[in-house]
Amino acid sequence: MKDRILITGGAGFIGSNIAAALLQRPNTDVVIADDFSSGNWRNLINVDAEVRAVFCDDVQLLQDIASGHFSAVYHEAAITDTTVMNQKLMMNVNTDAFAAILEAANKSATRVIYASSAGTYGNTPAPNCIGSGEQPENIYGFSKLAMDRIAYRWHDRHSAPIIGLRYFNVYGSGEHHKNEHEGTKTASMILQWYQAIQAGNPIRMFEFGDQRRDFVYIGDVIGANLAALEAPRSGVCNVGSGKARSYNDIVSNLNRILNIDHPTEYIHNPYPFFQDHTEADLSESKAILSWKPQFSLEQGMDEYIALLEKNHRGPVATA
Repeated sequence: MKDRILITGGAGFIGSNIAAALLQRPNTDVVIADDFSSGNWRNLINVDAEVRAVFCDDVQLLQDIASGHFSAVYHEAAITDTTVMNQKLMMNVNTDAFAAILEAANKSATRVIYASSAGTYGNTPAPNCIGSGEQPENIYGFSKLAMDRIAYRWHDRHSAPIIGLRYFNVYGSGEHHKNEHEGTKTASMILQWYQAIQAGNPIRMFEFGDQRRDFVYIGDVIGANLAALEAPRSGVCNVGSGKARSYNDIVSNLNRILNIDHPTEYIHNPYPFFQDHTEADLSESKAILSWKPQFSLEQGMDEYIALLEKNHRGPVATA
């Protein structure tokens, strides 16, 4: 019997990569639900899945979850632009819809794996550990923390595991569309600065590039998501490299990989909620998922930039 797995937000960066990876498994069908407000059809060109153009709390979709049509649900749909300040909109899209999915999944004993975020930690000291320092700095981070709190309330009474994955700074194939929307660009700084180099523009960086983040390659994010299918119990897990690196390190690696010495322009940071230092503590990830990252920043960037160099427009999602 085939596994039939639902991915909400499946046309997005991470969702489309999850879909591509799942389709490499034997006896697996994938159903993608996406309203295409931020996802992109190009990410699905090489993903042979059923696609439904609906919001993630569509009535029929929730009924299908509740009726046991799916062996697992990956919930990736969300507003991910951290500069969105409309609190009601953010909570409706990110938190309320998730609560509806959990309620439906409980009726059918369906496993739920959902996207949380390192934004839940705000600017509290790193390393960032599950259960401590959860002080978000913006409504996006709070909406994800609220999701985790809802999930915790379901853990003891849900008839299948609920796994939350707190993504840190994810980069890699399939994120190109995140720079195509009007206004704020939300793709990784690795892609944004690569594109600046290709356009002959200086790399613009917040003063003075010594901010440190946990940059995690999409290959590792997919590894964590696949491991969550086998997790024996509910929980929330960090998904990062486990090592903070500076923005200056990214620029240094871009120059190394491309064999250039590109100019950098330092600018004032206008965002009071900007995270200066994140680093994933992976204790829960190892205990619940039996997973650990495989890519260093250098290894991930080497692979990613090689893909971008093959096609300056950016590759579609691959497993």
